[in-house]
Amino acid sequence: MTGNSLKFGTSGLRGLVTDLVGAASVNYTLAFVAYLKGKGELAEGGTLLVGRDLRDSSPAIAGAVVAAARHAGLNPVDCGELPTPALALESQRLGVPAVMVTGSHIPADRNGLKFYVAAGEIDKVDEAGILDALPHVDGAAVEVKPLASGESSALARYERRYEGFLGQNALAGLRIGVFQHSSVARDLLVRVLHALGADAVELGRSDIFVPVDTEAISLDNTRRAGVWTADLVLDAIVSTDGDADRPLIIDQCGNFVRGDIVGLLTARFLGADVVVTPVTSNSAIEASGAVARVIRTRVGSPYVIAAMRDAEGVVVGFEANGGVLLGSEARGLSPLPTRDALLPILAVLGLMRAEGKSMSELVAELPPRFGSSDRLEQVPPDRAAILMEQLRRDAAAYFAELGEVLEVSDVDGLRFTLANSEVIHYRASGNAPELRCYTEAATPERAEALLEWGLDAAERVIRQYGSTELSLRGLPRESHH
Repeated sequence: MTGNSLKFGTSGLRGLVTDLVGAASVNYTLAFVAYLKGKGELAEGGTLLVGRDLRDSSPAIAGAVVAAARHAGLNPVDCGELPTPALALESQRLGVPAVMVTGSHIPADRNGLKFYVAAGEIDKVDEAGILDALPHVDGAAVEVKPLASGESSALARYERRYEGFLGQNALAGLRIGVFQHSSVARDLLVRVLHALGADAVELGRSDIFVPVDTEAISLDNTRRAGVWTADLVLDAIVSTDGDADRPLIIDQCGNFVRGDIVGLLTARFLGADVVVTPVTSNSAIEASGAVARVIRTRVGSPYVIAAMRDAEGVVVGFEANGGVLLGSEARGLSPLPTRDALLPILAVLGLMRAEGKSMSELVAELPPRFGSSDRLEQVPPDRAAILMEQLRRDAAAYFAELGEVLEVSDVDGLRFTLANSEVIHYRASGNAPELRCYTEAATPERAEALLEWGLDAAERVIRQYGSTELSLRGLPRESHH
């Protein structure tokens, strides 16, 4: 029924386009609908919202989702090309389920489906329910037709949400570069910044899908950012990943601001009482004293959302990739418990204006805990498991040249804190055959050196157990707050 590459990861169903397009998209949609009907959360004739990003494969997959919904007796509404949080906001407003066709930041030969129930993102229990329903559906008779232009009111409502967030002309005087590439929010960002009074400069638009990963910025994009900020005299550069649920922010000097630091600055601006964030986020969050309580989770928005539900006060969640989830009302915004890129972009720019500081000054005021991260590609789960097993068996020998292991966390992967407070953290990606490595140290240079050591050491272990073509990705491997 489905290809082997299709699986639920930290953010929805992902896999190769060749496995997802056609029958698989139909069947997963039918399984989602059957699951909701079985729970009594969806009736015959109910509404299903459908959105998509700008990948070449997304219109065909969205067409299959729409056809499956119609076949199942629903009224599908094609919301067209829009950010994932915009679709989620509309789903929440109407109290109906939704499916977003996106592969987020992963390469163009892959794509995915993000499922939403009326209350928000599906959780791990929902994933299991969809998989249980999958063998019992058959979409062979479903006729898939090309989609026309989608209905745009959901995008317009999302835009209005943020045009009034900071106040009229709140960003007047700021000159902000918008790295457009193939982000589904590329035109939206420009419009909203203009509406708030900023001078928005359009940069790097692409007609070919660009897999921008906000946790691993390419050397080429880093160099371009340096040129843009210098030549165009920009106060910052902003962007998002493909479906606009992860922000990318670069300061006036061309330096990338890590997503977890973006999240912390956003929490400050929103007056958060509680921050919920995965174990991969920088420990400067606790050290800053900016919030009263910090809750750590596994990587993945379902885990962050689950922990947010039990928190009280102004609750802000975010991941190391910078996607912010709003768990409560804050500064006039209604809750939106799904990753959002526009909120942190505007919040950080708003904080700059409120405090009269540059982006780099805001970052420099934080405790000196610097992190760096990158990944080994083409590392299947069984190879990653070999490394993890060796670390569990004899971490002391593995880290001998770095020092004594003081603490180990297995909340997600294995996170090792050494006696000198330096951190090396390994975890297998939930979305792709990759092994991710995260480091923390007191200086950016040391964080970078630790990352180089961590990747090299992991690669040596994995290579011992078979020939695998491993490549390092996410250069330039610069360390940042």
